[in-house]
Amino acid sequence: MIQVLFFAQVRELLGTDKVAVPASGIHTTEDLRAVLAAKNEKWGKVMTSDKLLVAVNQTMSNWDTVVEQGDEVAFFPPVTGG
Repeated sequence: MIQVLFFAQVRELLGTDKVAVPASGIHTTEDLRAVLAAKNEKWGKVMTSDKLLVAVNQTMSNWDTVVEQGDEVAFFPPVTGG
């Protein structure tokens, strides 16, 4: 399984802070995003946002980052501070 975490507005829009996804057939963060987007229309809209950021095992990543069984992947919006 891949542990998937959602933060900030992404969590609020999806109504959950985490899900577990079977690793079978998922090779990259983009593959994982596509699987999650296919859940339903709401998930599709959130997961295909061009403002969505991703981290794998607490390291900022790109959409072609390889993911494996046991990884933790986090999705979140851009963060600004003051």
